[in-house]
Amino acid sequence: MTAAGYVIERADFDALPAALRAHGYTVIGPTIREGAIVYDEIAAAADLPVGWTDEQDGGHYRLVRRDDDALFGYAVGPDSLKRYQLPADLTVWSARVDDAGGLTGVAPAEAPPPRYAFLGARSCELQAMGILGRVLLGGARPDPAQAARCRDPFVIAVQCAHAGGTCFCVSMGTGPVAERGFDLALTEIVEPGAHRFAVEVAGERGAAVLADVPHRTASDEDRARAAGVHARTAARMGRTLETEGIKELLYRNLEHPRWDDVAERCLSCGNCTMVCPTCFCTTVEDTTDLTGERVQRTQRWDSCFTVDYSAMHGGSVRTSSRSRYRQWMTHKLATWHDQFDSSGCVGCGRCITWCPVAIDITEEAAAIRDSERAPDG
Repeated sequence: MTAAGYVIERADFDALPAALRAHGYTVIGPTIREGAIVYDEIAAAADLPVGWTDEQDGGHYRLVRRDDDALFGYAVGPDSLKRYQLPADLTVWSARVDDAGGLTGVAPAEAPPPRYAFLGARSCELQAMGILGRVLLGGARPDPAQAARCRDPFVIAVQCAHAGGTCFCVSMGTGPVAERGFDLALTEIVEPGAHRFAVEVAGERGAAVLADVPHRTASDEDRARAAGVHARTAARMGRTLETEGIKELLYRNLEHPRWDDVAERCLSCGNCTMVCPTCFCTTVEDTTDLTGERVQRTQRWDSCFTVDYSAMHGGSVRTSSRSRYRQWMTHKLATWHDQFDSSGCVGCGRCITWCPVAIDITEEAAAIRDSERAPDG
């Protein structure tokens, strides 16, 4: 559990993004676009989803008005910070074709990314950033360009004060309170006649930015109020997932009939992988212009739910919805442990919310577990 040392009053909050910009950061935070809360560049508190919250359930997401002016009174939207670590569409290089058919002027086609400050990151998202960083940079030959994109951002975490209907971070041990991976952590406290942010500082960078923002020392009451926010959120998770022995459970049930049941509903649309903050499947495309004089290589997000993703010489390895859903869920909750020493799921619930037919990873895991507990299981 974090311990707040300082308080920023709501009236002084605009000084925080201003201080970040003064320190040379491009500030990325939550904002509303096309009926959802997404991450984008922001300049001031007015750009945040002030007074909005979200309703989430299986296949359901709606923004609704709150009865207060909270800046961070929502769970998580479809967007995650993954797209700043692993861009959805990235030009790897471009070149010109010379008269002999060779490539000349081969060079990266995109400028290095700016120094980012991520404002509003939740604990599950910080966990996802750490997991994705290990995936992208933990191999024997990490991509230097990827390392540049993942270079150390400034992170202002926001401790969750609102648990979404599909959240299960408590089950995964990934929230709702961030304990590491940030420079500053905020707990928003909204009360009649009072609106403030309890602040925890982690390290010299956080202290340097906070020094440029009006603040005061937190009182015992401030810390108690913040702790109450944390406890209430943890007690209001919309979903649970029993994780004890889940890797072995799934390994024992690779031919379970539940995979057929879920395949009857699964559209193989790939929504779950697009919104997941740790899914990392990509494809590479080489294209030329109409004159044949320029060529470029592009890396784009892909999904294990597409038939072509597992295509090899002779055809696709996973041709059925059954096999593709089993691959995704078993990788998230089981084989990820073998590959990367952690679960691939952080309990954010996005895959449940944004599945158009409301397939629920917690429900599927529970059904398989319950079948083993049944007398004839």
